Amino acid sequence: MFRRTFALVTTALAVGAGVIAGAAPASAAPAPAPAAVVTLTYDDSLAAEFKSAVAQGAANWNASVTNVRLVKAASGQRVNIRVIADNGWPRATLGPVRPTGSGTVWFGREAVNDGYNVVRIITHEFGHSLGLPDRRTGLCSDLMSGSSAPVSCANALPNATERAQVQRNYASALVAQPARTTILVDAA
Repeated sequence: MFRRTFALVTTALAVGAGVIAGAAPASAAPAPAPAAVVTLTYDDSLAAEFKSAVAQGAANWNASVTNVRLVKAASGQRVNIRVIADNGWPRATLGPVRPTGSGTVWFGREAVNDGYNVVRIITHEFGHSLGLPDRRTGLCSDLMSGSSAPVSCANALPNATERAQVQRNYASALVAQPARTTILVDAA
């Protein structure tokens, strides 16, 4: 009995000393590895007068989520998302775009001419590339409500639900590119 008690006390003291010294007890599970950050490149060479809005839209997503980054492609670098200014309504390939895949955002001047905020437009369209569908809630606080929100809406940041969905979409860099291509047209 004395030996068993002595062994328990000795073990408890050893574990306690290890914890005090900064060592984790042997039974402690290792901390989970941080998720790999997925980098997607975009090309704004055809974005015409909207290049600064495109940069701000990418910055908005980069400030809002942690496991995917939108980075302007360097010359000769593979492009994942091509941004093209045109005279139609804004539209985009529905993602989530993966590092081995590609998509297109058409920055339609029709919405700009109707008075919609240019940074909100591109941040919304990048949201499609990141896998978010339209949510026609009419709320300015919902980035993916798109043109259902008032023309005066200038909110260009994703809400908590939208951020969480993008985080889930890029939780694993190993998820395959969707087999089908869907173009979402954000018409009023």
